[in-house]
Amino acid sequence: MAWIVLVIAGIFEIMWAVGLKHTEGFTRLWPSVFTLGAMWASFACLSYSLKTIPMGNAYAVWTGIGAVGVAIVGIVWFNELADIRRIACIGLIVLGIVGLKLLDSGTPAA
Repeated sequence: MAWIVLVIAGIFEIMWAVGLKHTEGFTRLWPSVFTLGAMWASFACLSYSLKTIPMGNAYAVWTGIGAVGVAIVGIVWFNELADIRRIACIGLIVLGIVGLKLLDSGTPAA
């Protein structure tokens, strides 16, 4: 269950990062409200997942999901560069996320 909540935290991470672009320095009310709500939800889900997932793994996966997600949103919605080097680097981040999940023993370090 903690891993599912961690993925949800990563999705909220993507949402607030994209929302931040639309706040215009927190001068627009509704984009700012959305962004702050997504931030809160992301941190709350991350905090819950830290009860059972080791901190280093959880934080790396959370930021990795956010980084990959925002990069993909940038490519798809904001016409950012999508050359092979960038895609390869995004793939390496995904590989790292999968590796951390596969190596996780499910128990906190002593």
